[in-house]
Amino acid sequence: MTKVLFVCLGNICRSPMAEFVLKDMVRRRGLEEEFIIESRGTSSEEIGNDVHYGTVRKLNSVGVPVEHRQATKFTKRDYDEFDYIIGMEARNVRDIMTFIDEDPDDKVCRLLDYSNNPRDIADPWYTGNFDITYQDVVEGCEAFLKSIT
Repeated sequence: MTKVLFVCLGNICRSPMAEFVLKDMVRRRGLEEEFIIESRGTSSEEIGNDVHYGTVRKLNSVGVPVEHRQATKFTKRDYDEFDYIIGMEARNVRDIMTFIDEDPDDKVCRLLDYSNNPRDIADPWYTGNFDITYQDVVEGCEAFLKSIT
C-alpha cells in the first residue's frame, strides 16, 4: 500500500486538487486498492472548510470526481503514517519541515520536483487561475505516478 499526502497552505485549493486528480488517475488505471491518498494544510485558517469552489468547478469541468471534505492540518504524526509527503511549493516544504524537524526517510518534496521542469505550483487563491494550477497538478501527478510505478 502506497500512502501519499499532498500539502498546501490552507488545504482547500491545491492539495485537495492534487488528491482528487491522483485518486482519479489511479482509479482509471485500476490501482485504487494500492493507494491511500489524502491532503492537509500547514495553516489553521481554513480548518473545517470544504474544497474551494474554484477547485470544485475546475475538477467538475474535466470530469474528476470531488468528494466533500473538511480541511485538516498537517501534524508531525503524518510523517510516520505516509510514504510520500508532497508540498505544492517551497514554502509548504519549509512549513512541513517546521513540524517534523528533519526528513530522515526523504519523504518530503514538491509535486513538480517529479517533473522535467521542477517548480512551485502557484496558489489559485491568490492568482485566481485554477486552469494553470490544474495543468501543473496533472503534470506533477503524472510524473509522480511514473516515478513510482
